[in-house]
Amino acid sequence: MPSTRCLSLSVLAIAGLLATPGNVAGQTYPSRPITMIVPFAAGGPTDTLARIVAERMRSALGHPIVIENVSGAGGTIGVGRAARAAPDGYSIGIGAWNTHVVNGAIYTLPYHVLNDFEPVALLANNHSLIVSKTAVPSKDLTELIGWIKANEGKVSAGTAGAGASTHVAGVFFQKLTGTHFQFVPYRGAAPAAQDLIAGQIDLMFDQASSSLQYVRSGKTKAFAIASETRLAVASDIPTAAEAGLPGFHISVWHALWAPKDTPKDIIAKLNSAVVETLADPTVRKRLIDMGQEIPALDQQTAEALGTYHKAEIEKWWPIIRAANIKAE
Repeated sequence: MPSTRCLSLSVLAIAGLLATPGNVAGQTYPSRPITMIVPFAAGGPTDTLARIVAERMRSALGHPIVIENVSGAGGTIGVGRAARAAPDGYSIGIGAWNTHVVNGAIYTLPYHVLNDFEPVALLANNHSLIVSKTAVPSKDLTELIGWIKANEGKVSAGTAGAGASTHVAGVFFQKLTGTHFQFVPYRGAAPAAQDLIAGQIDLMFDQASSSLQYVRSGKTKAFAIASETRLAVASDIPTAAEAGLPGFHISVWHALWAPKDTPKDIIAKLNSAVVETLADPTVRKRLIDMGQEIPALDQQTAEALGTYHKAEIEKWWPIIRAANIKAE
């Protein structure tokens, strides 16, 4: 007959075997590389930001984050891939104001931009800059608005296409100022900026990270930044409110999301890695030099992103729909 000691050891061994699957399933997250889905091509502003953040998050998480570029259809293909991923923390998606706000108003999507994701953290803000060709005679924003009104129907503004920030910002500007000008669509902001420099179009409402280089080199003129505060790297450019247009705020912000129903402890781990990343002096310098604005610490929580995301949808969807902006 087996001894009491042998029975005890057998029970412990069986208990250990039974516990093993649970331990594997519940092992400390992460235990392997994470995929970050970027809904645009490599080399673009979203991809650049994603790689800077992912590189530093690796140190915080102890495992690499692999970038997967899934571009097409204004970012909807990549965001759709992120929405359908397993909610286990090993597939996350970076998105922006255009993919997670604008696209919900101009496309018929197989996912909901707000309800099918778990917010992780806001990464950076990239505010729009009101710029013109150098030949525009206005010295400040008030004069620019007056010049547009005096030349109604003759003034042109370049955009990166229907629904792009360059387009929506221009529509918002018209709404606030009572002005009217002609939009000229391009296949991206870069060719539009080149025509602005060449004097072929008059205005652009471009992202600061893209247009500051031309302002600094004297190729274009800047009138205001669509932000509540001045940019650290361009403190000589007034905010729209300071220049006489309060309420003109528009930012192509970027954030991280996980698929719906990703466990809260995993969201907390990812958020902590983002907070650590955004506090890193090297990362901060790289982002600020790009014209990005790093959100305040209290705006880096998952809850803050969820609240901000909802508010942005409530603000922009009525403006976009009233302007009858449709996907190209």
